[in-house]
Amino acid sequence: MSTTQSERLRGLLEPLVSARDLDLEEVEVTPAGRRRVLRVVVDSDDGVQLDTCAELSRDISKTLDDTDAMGQTAYVLEVTSPGAERPLTEPRHYRRATGRLMRARLADGDELVARIVSVDDEGLDLEVPGVKGRKPTARRLVFEEISKARVEIEFNRKPADQAAGEDDESKEEA
Repeated sequence: MSTTQSERLRGLLEPLVSARDLDLEEVEVTPAGRRRVLRVVVDSDDGVQLDTCAELSRDISKTLDDTDAMGQTAYVLEVTSPGAERPLTEPRHYRRATGRLMRARLADGDELVARIVSVDDEGLDLEVPGVKGRKPTARRLVFEEISKARVEIEFNRKPADQAAGEDDESKEEA
């Protein structure tokens, strides 16, 4: 997809996405046989509901039908939210992942796995898990120190309120 087409699609779709209080994360056109796939990724601080994606898909489809933004070649439209292991590229992505575990490649080449505790305009506060029974440690990173990051999936993590309750119970028993 040419930069011109990408910019044109983004400019065309941004108002439709913003009208639903969503962020336009990605617009991607890829070939798929004789057709193309137009993938539109949207997100918000509160997540994205399936019904919202469906409604937005209808709005985008109508807008694209009324313009020549996709040209004459057939295409399939996909409107979706980011995946569970989404890349973290913007401060809002980190903010939305607060409380989650992330894996980051740092600008100095090191790799870090840590839980996002809080996020501000300059960077993020992390809790680095302890190794071999050691307690977790706090760490601060500014965004410029991160070259690549993504959310890590956790299958056995207890909800924060449940874990806190167990800590209280163990203190009461002591």
